[in-house]
Amino acid sequence: MPLAIRKSARHRTKQEFVYRTLRDAIMKCELPPGERLVIDDLARRLEVSAIPVREALQLLQSEGLVTTVPHVGATVAPVSRESILEVFTVLEGLEIVATRVAAERATADDLAKLAEIVAAMDRALDAERYELWADLNTRFHLAISQLTGLPILHEMTERLLHRWDRIRRYFFSGVLVHRAEQAQKEHHDLLAAMKAKDVTKLEQDIRQHNQGALDSYIRFLSGEGGAA
Repeated sequence: MPLAIRKSARHRTKQEFVYRTLRDAIMKCELPPGERLVIDDLARRLEVSAIPVREALQLLQSEGLVTTVPHVGATVAPVSRESILEVFTVLEGLEIVATRVAAERATADDLAKLAEIVAAMDRALDAERYELWADLNTRFHLAISQLTGLPILHEMTERLLHRWDRIRRYFFSGVLVHRAEQAQKEHHDLLAAMKAKDVTKLEQDIRQHNQGALDSYIRFLSGEGGAA
């Protein structure tokens, strides 16, 4: 069970250090869904007592990232059909609002910076650097939410994109690699609609973008393949 321990994290409180380390490992699928989380084992690996580990697991359970299984104990929460549906349903609503507000407020410079991200995504896709493309994808959507000037919306979008990040890592070769080309075309459509301030087209594009991704994950889970 690999755990990437950042030296800077050791300057935090022990409870926060354990929480951040475990959360990062779960989000990056270094601790995969279903992995048992034995308190004594984690305490030994992280060189802390059992108390901060127990507290960290409680926090992670409140976020839905850890579950308690009878006769087994704490485990990393599964990436279920329901959790995927929730992420994309909520994200779609947030992004419909975000793109509309961002389109109204964005300056020419703001739109140019978004275009630079999309161009970098094009280059990553051409080079088949899918991990880089996915990281830039998150950056693109976060940049849009940042342009709204609405801190709560941005924070919620960031949290949902972190959840998506875990999903895409878990289903990387099955879904994301096949979905990326179509998704990139949709990013170009989104950018064009934002430049035109076409709110109706933006809403259509956001729904297509999120529902297309959701459909790819659900079909993969159903054994129908992940190609979009």
